[in-house]
Amino acid sequence: MNDINTVYLSLGSNLGERLGHLQQAIFLLAKNVGHITDISKVYQCPALGFEGEDFLNICIALQTPLYASETLDQVLAIEKQMGRNRLSQKSGYESRNIDIDIIFYNGDAIDTQKLTVPHPKMQERRFVLKPLADIAPQFYHPILQKDIRNLLQECKDQSVLAKTENVLFKSREALFSKVGFIAIEGNIGAGKTSLATEMANDFNAKLVLERFADNPFLPNFYQDPARYAFPLEMSFLADRYQQFSDDTSQYDLFKSFMISDYDIFKSLIFAKVTLQKEEFALYRKIFDFMYKEVRKPRIYVFLYQTTERLLENIKKRGRDYEQEIKPDYLEKINRAYFDYIKGYPELNSLVIDISEMDFLERQEDYETLVTTIQNHALKQFN
Repeated sequence: MNDINTVYLSLGSNLGERLGHLQQAIFLLAKNVGHITDISKVYQCPALGFEGEDFLNICIALQTPLYASETLDQVLAIEKQMGRNRLSQKSGYESRNIDIDIIFYNGDAIDTQKLTVPHPKMQERRFVLKPLADIAPQFYHPILQKDIRNLLQECKDQSVLAKTENVLFKSREALFSKVGFIAIEGNIGAGKTSLATEMANDFNAKLVLERFADNPFLPNFYQDPARYAFPLEMSFLADRYQQFSDDTSQYDLFKSFMISDYDIFKSLIFAKVTLQKEEFALYRKIFDFMYKEVRKPRIYVFLYQTTERLLENIKKRGRDYEQEIKPDYLEKINRAYFDYIKGYPELNSLVIDISEMDFLERQEDYETLVTTIQNHALKQFN
């Protein structure tokens, strides 16, 4: 087994969602290289050596069992995965969505065709030394025989660095833990339960699932909506209120956050579609009273799928009582969700069109979904 090695990396981005790129790179480094032990403050500075947008720069420390050459291979693979290919890069400097450099590998001096460590230009770059001084002020340069504080004091680079208030996280679990509660919503057959379950398993979340499979009114409702709409919606509301209140008020000390496949507000959305005007007015009074008492999600994710895809999914999962659902009913539900989201800007909603995705069969689609939620969550703290 390899020894555990301490590595210091410099990361920068000046294209697109700069902070999101830095955060994604941190998560990929944690997944593929090693345990992130420290992250510097985030600094903004002008592009050095070329015309371009300002960079956001950080330094991180991590511990890894990988050799230096293996660490470099993983770093280059992560850059390529994020859309940067150094081999195709033009000569000279240019804008980039991500730049990852190995600054130190333990206290080793390495000089090979592929890798030179310590980074040969680190002492000339204030955007490297300043964030590095945040996390390793006394780390000793094995060749220059000076620590980072001294190198920063002697650096001739006059670039102006601005410390930002941005916050980055060592892991997705840490980010979602800061959010606290995420609700995954969607129409019938959208995949909300599957996504909530996958994320709960991957990121150590308490999973709150809607339990209604044995609702006695549901099969009858699909056969005769007019007759069974009110008892169905009242039954759902009572069950959701009791379950949601119980599940969201009980903290699990061994879980990092909570994720549900529904929000109790869906009761009002469906009721508005299924009930007559007088019935809905009565229903709304009861709902408003209950809704005041329940916990609200910090992020409300709505998974949108076209009616055609919803019908395909419903047919595939094979619940007998769902096979009679009409396309126009699903379309009304979709419209009702969008009306609700537009009417409640304080909801902090995130709408994701997954009509062309299959996140259960394609890992890249699942990764895209989680990254989208991750980037939305990151904005809550920056």
